[in-house]
Amino acid sequence: MTVALNKSDKASQILNGALQEFLAHGYAGTSMDRVAATAGVSKPTVYNHFQDKEGLFRALVQKIACERFQIKFTPETLQEPPAESLPQLLTKMVDAIAEDEDYQDFVRLVIGESGRFPELARTFITYLSKPGLELMQAYLNEHPEFDAADSQATAQIILGSAIYMCLTQYILHGRDIMPLSKERYITTMVDLMLKRPCKG
Repeated sequence: MTVALNKSDKASQILNGALQEFLAHGYAGTSMDRVAATAGVSKPTVYNHFQDKEGLFRALVQKIACERFQIKFTPETLQEPPAESLPQLLTKMVDAIAEDEDYQDFVRLVIGESGRFPELARTFITYLSKPGLELMQAYLNEHPEFDAADSQATAQIILGSAIYMCLTQYILHGRDIMPLSKERYITTMVDLMLKRPCKG
């Protein structure tokens, strides 16, 4: 189910309330009554827009994917030479997570609830992770300079390293345990991908 994501419309008002409730109470602890109260709408209004809590969560993930990630990446950026575009692409990916504490909390929520509600994790993968993979794969295919024999696997490796970096540094609070600055990570990844000698 896809909904209009305009911030001024009723559906977006409900989704904003849903995000607050999911982060505060978890998936199991969130009810449609709570969402309606937080969003300042009636319970029937919530059900008119979203059939059930799972549909509400799915639409919330779509909203996050659209507003916080997809708009950050333009075709023009992806077409620039790799020495310019790859650092920009990686910087936007890392910053999108590092600078968004609500998103970090949302990832913690999905991970924490995925054992009891695996469909939540699958929704997250479908609307957030998979589009990111497709974007990176298209970027690699656009630039034969990378000489990626398997663009899908290479895209997963690049994204995997970026997500691991964000997971350990920001989401799991590990910056003081195994520190790695954004700049150091991006410089090293660009050097690896462009087959340049990595600096000391």
